Amino acid sequence: MSDGTHEPGIARTGPPPWVKKTVWVLLGLLALVVLYFVLAAFVPRWWAQRIAGLADGGMARGTLWGLVFGFLCTFVPLALLSWVWRVRDWRYHRGLQITLAIVALVVAVPNLMTLSIVLGGGNAAHAGQRILDVDGPGFRGASLVGAVLGALVFVTVVVVSTRHRKRGDDLRRARGELELQRAEREARELEEKRKSDATD
Repeated sequence: MSDGTHEPGIARTGPPPWVKKTVWVLLGLLALVVLYFVLAAFVPRWWAQRIAGLADGGMARGTLWGLVFGFLCTFVPLALLSWVWRVRDWRYHRGLQITLAIVALVVAVPNLMTLSIVLGGGNAAHAGQRILDVDGPGFRGASLVGAVLGALVFVTVVVVSTRHRKRGDDLRRARGELELQRAEREARELEEKRKSDATD
C-alpha cells in the first residue's frame, strides 16, 4: 500500500540536483558567450555611427563630445558605486545597493562601447575605428582625457569630503570633551560651595 511517501531503499528517478544545476550554469555561460559575440559584431559599428552623427566630421565637436562622455560616464558611475558602499548600514540597503550598481553600469555603457572600438580586434571594431577617424575625429582621445579627469575629480571629491567629515567629527568630539570638563568643574565648584556653607 502506497501513501505517496518515498520508502527507504527506493532509488530516485532522474538526474541528481547537481547535474541540473551544472546544466543551467553551462546554458547561462553559453548564452553569455553568444550575447558577447552578437554585441561584439554590432555595438562598435553602431556606436561609432552615433558618435559620427553627433560630431558631424568636426574635430571640435568630436573632442567636446568625447570630453563630455568620458567625464560623465566615469565620474557618475564612480559616485554611484561609492554610494553602494556608503548605504551598507541603511535599513533596506540590499535593494538600493543593487539598484545603484545597475544604474552605475548603465551610465558607464558609453565608455565601455568606446573601449570596444579602441581595443576590439573584430571587423566591427575596425569599422568603428574607420568611422571615427573620418566622421568623429578627436572623440577617442578626448574620451580618454575626460575619463581621466572624471576619475581625478571623483578622487578629489572623496578626499575633500573625507577630510571634512573627519574635521566635523573632531570638532564634535572636542565640543563634547569641553562640555564634560565644564560639567565636572561646575560639579566641583558646587561641592566646594556646599562644604563651605556646611562649615559656616
